[in-house]
Amino acid sequence: MKAQRDKEGEDENSKRKKVVLFCLSEDKKSIVLEEGQEILQEDVGNTVKDPLLHFAKMLPPNDCRYALYDATYHTRRVKRKDLVFIFWAPEGAPLESRMIYSRSRVVMKKKLAGIRHEWEVNSLEDAQDRRALARKLGGRAVVSLEGSPV
Repeated sequence: MKAQRDKEGEDENSKRKKVVLFCLSEDKKSIVLEEGQEILQEDVGNTVKDPLLHFAKMLPPNDCRYALYDATYHTRRVKRKDLVFIFWAPEGAPLESRMIYSRSRVVMKKKLAGIRHEWEVNSLEDAQDRRALARKLGGRAVVSLEGSPV
């Protein structure tokens, strides 16, 4: 994701991921990349108009997930890109799932390089809330997120 940005050529850059989801393996002993649950950078602006809304639609309503989100935003002074680690824990998720994800959260964050922000989300409304994510990224200094005003 973000860590590879400057090292890659234009062709490779288009294959970079904007969002990826992680889930428990079937045996519930490890965390794995969830197949098919991603947004590519090249899709943003083409097939994906609002990455945050599209991301929210990818989340399962009754189970937990981790996500990495490569957020692009503007402050009053500069354009920035930061990786956000997201912990999705909806109220309807099974207690066992919530406990496993909660316990493994710190380890997961350590394994993923370049994380600048963390955001815990518990409802689909929160996951689509541009202002909530903007507050995590830089508070009132953030004036736009993914090209749209906050």
